Amino acid sequence: MKIAVHETNFQNLNLVRRGKVRDIYDLGENLLMVASDRISAFDVVMPDPVPDKGIILTQISLYWFEIMEPIIDNHVVSANVDDYPAVCQPYAENLRGRSMLVKKTEPLSIECVVRGYISGSGWKSYQKSGSICGIHLPEALRESDKLPEPIFTPSTKEELGAHDINIDFSEAEKRIGKDLASKVRDLSLAIYKKGSEMAAEKDIIIADTKFEFGLLGEGKLILIDEVLTPDSSRFWPKNTYQPGGAQQSFDKQYVRDHLLSVKWNKQPPAPSLPEDIIRNTRKKYLEALTQLTGDNCGL
Repeated sequence: MKIAVHETNFQNLNLVRRGKVRDIYDLGENLLMVASDRISAFDVVMPDPVPDKGIILTQISLYWFEIMEPIIDNHVVSANVDDYPAVCQPYAENLRGRSMLVKKTEPLSIECVVRGYISGSGWKSYQKSGSICGIHLPEALRESDKLPEPIFTPSTKEELGAHDINIDFSEAEKRIGKDLASKVRDLSLAIYKKGSEMAAEKDIIIADTKFEFGLLGEGKLILIDEVLTPDSSRFWPKNTYQPGGAQQSFDKQYVRDHLLSVKWNKQPPAPSLPEDIIRNTRKKYLEALTQLTGDNCGL
């Protein structure tokens, strides 16, 4: 397999944060966001990266950022390495395809989750209480059922290695304020609606997703981080969808299922991933990119 990028260390660039996937460099006026090939599951970074994953995530996000511009502005300044500051040019080949020059914002302290189908932690919550994040749902739903309407189910944004916690809307209001909470709820639902409708035309069901928003200096709200990718969403093939259990997927649910099968306790350190799991994960992510955008970016 191709050599994967586990992390970047660009001398002469100021690394300010290393997240689960992205390495962030401060270039002064803007940030340089570089998507590595790291993959996380259950909020823990795996020891083995997936080749080209960072490129795939970046290209899918750029596709959606442009499509969503009529709904909300985003943080992208440029994804063309030739436009980056001179200090970045020695690393141009390492940055190409997997990086974005982005505006600096103050990220909101919540994750904005939208669910159109019932799965994952939402399904577990429903089984216990008949509700998700305080939203009561119809009785007798099956796992992976489509919900009557998409719902906004925010969560906390915990530090690397800690698990995000689902919260109800009133807790979101306490954390970021009533007006801002209402605004991101409405924007999240609008973005999900447009994205899921477009993906359905390409035979992909986006079962759920999470968005991140940030505030610019003047208090303007914009879309940041990544959008409707297999890392931030559950992507299901439309032609095999069958409610009543878990679904086939284009996303990292495949990795989660493997980790559950080996009875990992979801605490660091994570176990190594077998080569076939890595290869098949790359294949699934690439299928999602090609099916959505019609372009495999030469991968």
